Amino acid sequence: MNIRFKVIALIAVIFAILSLAEILVERQVVMPSFAELERTDARSTMRRIDYALDLTLERLALSATDWGNWADTYRFVQDHNPEYIAANITDLALRQLNVNVMLVVDLDGRFVLSRDLDLSSDRPLGLDLAARKALPDDFPWRASLRAGQAAKGLLQTNRGILMLAAAPVLDGNGGGPAHGMVILGRLLSPAAIRAIGAQTQTQLAMLAPAAGHTSAELIESDTVTQIYRSFDDLYGRPIMRLRVDVPREVTMRGRRAVIYASTCLIAAAVIVLILLVVVLSRMILSPLALVTRHAVALGEDKDLTTRLDLKRDDEIGVLAHEFDRMVERVAHSRTQLVDQSYQAGFAELATGVLHNLGNAMTPIGVRLASLNERLRLAPVADAEEAAAELCGGAADTARSADLKEFLRLACRDLGRTLSLAQDDVAVVTRQAGIIQTALTEQLRSARNQHVIEPVRLTELVAQSLEIVPDASRARLLIDADDTLRGLGVVRVARTVLRLILQNLIINAADAVRDAGKERGVLRVSAEILHEAQRQQLHLHCKDDGVGIPAQNLARVFEKGFSTKSSETNQGIGLHWCANAINALGGRIWASSDGPGRGASIHLIVPLADRETASLTGAA
Repeated sequence: MNIRFKVIALIAVIFAILSLAEILVERQVVMPSFAELERTDARSTMRRIDYALDLTLERLALSATDWGNWADTYRFVQDHNPEYIAANITDLALRQLNVNVMLVVDLDGRFVLSRDLDLSSDRPLGLDLAARKALPDDFPWRASLRAGQAAKGLLQTNRGILMLAAAPVLDGNGGGPAHGMVILGRLLSPAAIRAIGAQTQTQLAMLAPAAGHTSAELIESDTVTQIYRSFDDLYGRPIMRLRVDVPREVTMRGRRAVIYASTCLIAAAVIVLILLVVVLSRMILSPLALVTRHAVALGEDKDLTTRLDLKRDDEIGVLAHEFDRMVERVAHSRTQLVDQSYQAGFAELATGVLHNLGNAMTPIGVRLASLNERLRLAPVADAEEAAAELCGGAADTARSADLKEFLRLACRDLGRTLSLAQDDVAVVTRQAGIIQTALTEQLRSARNQHVIEPVRLTELVAQSLEIVPDASRARLLIDADDTLRGLGVVRVARTVLRLILQNLIINAADAVRDAGKERGVLRVSAEILHEAQRQQLHLHCKDDGVGIPAQNLARVFEKGFSTKSSETNQGIGLHWCANAINALGGRIWASSDGPGRGASIHLIVPLADRETASLTGAA
């Protein structure tokens, strides 16, 4: 198979893989993202439904609180005055409250007042709860009744689900003791469900509770996404489920958009494939085939005189031209190879010379081995034993004389050995000194320097704020003075100043916290100080925190010194800042008007000129 068919097949395979990848991305990424978007929208809708239901209960609880915290109600619970009922507990009052039942309960749970109303017919509702004389013994709100606490929830009755809200009966000024509880109830009718759905602009349905269902469940079909939410009554038992139907318009429109995009992509791929094959064939494959045929012809004929002479200015033309030059050089080289073959014999002489050099190196190794053997055979151990025996006090005089003679001879041998090794040690010492000098020079030349960078001070403050913890950032407002913008670009050790400003911002936030403020201000200003030989940057950071006592101003930069708790601070931050500023050739100091009046930190940093910054940055 020639390269033309290989290229066409490769391009076709690439387009097929891309098409398959596009289909997989659409099915595995794009379409699931549309579905997840619909699920998120459905969950958000259910949260809005939940919020609307809670809002309805809150409004009901607010009405109960108004009736409970009323002096007339407070007296009624004590004296059971019928005029209170006649004047206040009317059908009109219940209709204005939009409630179906109103109960006033004393501390023992007995009904002092019970009234229910069907708001659609203005007739008694016949509610089983209102027909009782007291709250059930197991009623969950009895504890809230005795504690004088408000409560709200859902309750299943003979007329349907009832939204209940209760508030303690107080003296009208929010005082007590509580003498009972006012309970207001409203039926959660289909109309109320439709009203809640209308508030959230969704289709809402109320269903009976189902066993085995979780509090939230999502079911998808081809056309709609349904999300269910289960609710419990006052007793903690499932009482109802709400269902929200969200049409899957996003998925349907996304599917149509994906199909349209895929069709356009496939059509474009086919067109591009055809054009690419035509262009490749005309511009690359055909000229390449010509070069290939010429190379094959040269290989078969071995005629190095023929040339392509292809007149093109592109890479194929350059390749053909270089191929012709290569053939010309090969022809010239072949002629030279014949001439040089005669001279190849002289290379044999080089082998003998190298052999002689190897023989000359052999005595050097022999001398080193001899020196090593001499040192190994030196009578060091025997001399040590003889010396030890003499020091131990030998009883025999002749033995002592022999030992002394042995030590003399051993010392002479050791002296001769050390004398022979002294020259080698001197050479090694000299070479070690040279190596040590070279290492010292290398260390001196490789000494690290701070990288000087051009930076705007406003950007430097913003970069420092990025690495400050969220808690400190929320507690402090950074007021970048106009002087920072007015200075423009300065050339400083940006990374070092960034860390220093980070420490100062955190310390200012802690000072604001220690001053008892929820939020403070750190004002940052700057100026250029001109000296005889250099310019310096003066940064002034002033906060409105707790301040620094006068006796501590000179110690805040000492290592380990801190006015904060040792559990949260180790007195390292400002000490590190001082060391870093000193390393840059600058200085740092603090000032304060006293406790409670804020503090200021001043930084002086030398500025690098353009040439110095360029050299340092390049280093």
